[in-house]
Amino acid sequence: MRQTTTPLEPNDSPGFLLWHATLRWQRGISEALAPLDLTHVQFVLLACAWWLNERGDPSKQIEVAAQAGTDVKMTSQVLRTLERKRLIDREVDPADTRARRVRVTERGAALAPRAIAVVEEVDARFFAGIPERDALRYLRRLATAANLEKGGSRLQAGFERR
Repeated sequence: MRQTTTPLEPNDSPGFLLWHATLRWQRGISEALAPLDLTHVQFVLLACAWWLNERGDPSKQIEVAAQAGTDVKMTSQVLRTLERKRLIDREVDPADTRARRVRVTERGAALAPRAIAVVEEVDARFFAGIPERDALRYLRRLATAANLEKGGSRLQAGFERR
């Protein structure tokens, strides 16, 4: 005899609650970034490119995508927008003419830390009341599991070092 399961009520479904919490968090981020003329994904890619540039030579687009956990084609489109905004420069990689290197411009380097501070403020308000250490440990575990399913990234390596 086959046993049937009763679907969970929405407020008893972790996935459904995570979906709504994520939407609320994303709305807060989008509202906070609007005065800086950045969308959420533009912010993530600018911040990742800036972070990678701060640690060495300009990174390839594919490395920025891996760091951000974003699709390579979508990353290219958004980086093109950031280039039009004069926040990054993209140049052909001399070692691989199919690849592009991403360099954050002076204007982008000034904006990235400001945008990061704005997003950190939203995060602090959103996660208020949850011990930071617990929230970070749990989110790292979720992010690492997602990266392992996708084949890993430099982001995963950063989580494992902490």
